[in-house]
Amino acid sequence: MKRLRQWFRLACLLSLSVAMAGEAQAQATNYPNRPVRLISDSSPGSAVDVGLRVIADGMSQHWGQQVIVVNQPGAGGAISARVAAQAAPDGYTLYAPALSVFLAVPGKAPNLPLMIPRDFAAVGYTVDQPLAVGVSPNLGVNTLSELIEMAKKRPGELSYAVTGVGRLTHLTGELLQLRTGIKLQMVPYSGNSAQAVADVYAGRIPIMIEGYTGLAPAFQSGNLKPLAVGAGKRLPSTPDLPTIGETLPGLIASGWQAVLTPNGTPEAVIAKASEGLNAALNMAQVKDRLAARGSFVRPMSPAEVTAFIREQQELWKPAIARIAEQMK
Repeated sequence: MKRLRQWFRLACLLSLSVAMAGEAQAQATNYPNRPVRLISDSSPGSAVDVGLRVIADGMSQHWGQQVIVVNQPGAGGAISARVAAQAAPDGYTLYAPALSVFLAVPGKAPNLPLMIPRDFAAVGYTVDQPLAVGVSPNLGVNTLSELIEMAKKRPGELSYAVTGVGRLTHLTGELLQLRTGIKLQMVPYSGNSAQAVADVYAGRIPIMIEGYTGLAPAFQSGNLKPLAVGAGKRLPSTPDLPTIGETLPGLIASGWQAVLTPNGTPEAVIAKASEGLNAALNMAQVKDRLAARGSFVRPMSPAEVTAFIREQQELWKPAIARIAEQMK
């Protein structure tokens, strides 16, 4: 009798598993059959928000279902993460956080940094938005190597401007110092980069690290001299501008954005969501609209996104630890 009860329980569990698998497959087959929310930690109208809406439009066209961007900025990304984590794990709520929630300085924002796959499941990747290193035209250097040599001869004398403490621009400056042994002074600016560019042009601050798109007008006008871009390879629009990695191998300094979904979302649904995202990124009009804004598409599978995030967290770990120590 005891063995019979065990077999009965096993049969029930197997039946339940088959039923759940069938339900998940049905979900994936019909996905999406209603609008999909895409939660963002960016502010409405920001550069990140505009780019995400371009991608959402492409996904809407591909699926024939509307993909709606929902802005949830604040608390360093913690608000959007909480809203996304509380959503039903059915693929109808996707989450597109910026890299800052993965590279957050511990203690600066609640429950950050996020870890994948502990906190969310990966769906895909959107774009690279490379940083750039620019200097005052009067500094007397023409390459990143020359800047490093000058900094070695003048330890602690040269300063660099960034827009925000703990952001990628700041992390890049710290990692640059760790990788080369130089010592620079960080000067933070709030808001946009206009005042920082003006101060670098005037020579009050010799160096600036900022998104390439934000610095491109100053480079083109001659107000700043470009030394290197943080992309993985030279940009098609500026083939003569070297990458940071050409001087410091492996150092890629680029803003990026992953697309995630709450844990528990069926694998088949994640696969369909990933396929829809990558189809949008491969649309010519999406690529062109993003490239015009200095963003370059980089489709990835869920497994590739998970591996990439882990690599990035390892790459920036020394710089994050250094900033955390400085903030004590």
